[in-house]
Amino acid sequence: MIENDGPALDLNALVVPRLGSVQDSGDPFEPYRLVDGTGRPVDPVAAYLRDLQARGLPETTQRSYAMALLRWFRFLWAVGVPWEQATRVEARDFCRWIGVADKPVIPHWRHRDDPAAEPGPDRAGVSANPVTGKTPPGTRYAPATAAHSETVLRGFYQFHLDAGSGPMVNPFPVAANRAGRVNAHHNPMDPFANERRGRYRPRLVPRVPRQIPDERFNELFAALGSNRDRALVAFWVSTGARASELLGVCCGDADPGQQLITVVRKGSRALQPLPASSDAFVWLRLYQLQIKDLVPPGRDQPLWWTLRRPFRRLTYHAAYRMFARANTQIGANWSLHDLRHSAAYRMSRDPLMPLTDVQWVLGHAQLTTTQRYLSPLPQDVIANVVAFHARRAEPRPPAAPSPGYRPESLDVLFGTNR
Repeated sequence: MIENDGPALDLNALVVPRLGSVQDSGDPFEPYRLVDGTGRPVDPVAAYLRDLQARGLPETTQRSYAMALLRWFRFLWAVGVPWEQATRVEARDFCRWIGVADKPVIPHWRHRDDPAAEPGPDRAGVSANPVTGKTPPGTRYAPATAAHSETVLRGFYQFHLDAGSGPMVNPFPVAANRAGRVNAHHNPMDPFANERRGRYRPRLVPRVPRQIPDERFNELFAALGSNRDRALVAFWVSTGARASELLGVCCGDADPGQQLITVVRKGSRALQPLPASSDAFVWLRLYQLQIKDLVPPGRDQPLWWTLRRPFRRLTYHAAYRMFARANTQIGANWSLHDLRHSAAYRMSRDPLMPLTDVQWVLGHAQLTTTQRYLSPLPQDVIANVVAFHARRAEPRPPAAPSPGYRPESLDVLFGTNR
């Protein structure tokens, strides 16, 4: 039976203003705060973020969840529905809207006070980068963003449903399953699912991790402008650490004698020493000699600092801009995470390195995640197929006669062109 959901919402005419924001509070017990258009905190979101922190989720994950909730609350404010009165109709329309609507245009800081300033260029039809083959972000939300939003909102309402502070029914339901069991009729070739899939969650195409070819990496490394940047990139590409993990290390975490650098893992928050290349420690030493008398000494001091005064701890966004400038010089658009993929591909391609060792270095909880790097790269497959066709086109030399046969006798029987 079809549920009567009232008049359909005209999504074409819907305008979702950029109300509210996610603010960095500076409070370790409330790192990020979602505020509405008047600047007041949204209490239901604050309670949910506190629950995430109690469950051990890092600050970066809390910010990601807060951004997903901000998109949802902006949609509710636009349609005039309170969050506790949202139904599956609003959830359905939100998932339809985020799959088609354009992302809000954020004006450049020089033009934020100028209402006549033109928006940025439309990147919807931009082709793939000729160097990397990666397509830059478009004007619409990516399917991964829509899937992440659905997962966050389903968990948000489940939290308030359990606490009795929200609607009596979760607006974001799970998909119907006739068997009623998770992993029913499971394909043994596929990994097991931890929970049932959301009804409004879009299906995602598995993405093949991209790695930087060695010749392109050499060009990128040559475009770096300082010993600090060279040391950072050398550590990223040799340890496979995440960008935030390496940026969070202190001076005492680097051990050149053992050729190890200790990071705090993003998910488990555990300390893990990672082997690094000797070149990375050489660049690190050159960088430390340059800032020896410019930054405070001590094992608990940050290892990475800004290059300009006043010297501050290097943040992710500053490192991202540094890497983007190097990309611009060679016409590429690789990301910092591509360095982690490159390290994983290099290690997994070594026949003397077990895949379980690669899993430990990368910090993957499941071996199936590491197995993605065993898949052949498209450029390698193309080169192998082209070489196959070239071998097929070459003239084949005559086969040598089997032992015991005289060549002159075979010439009499089959001719000289046998």
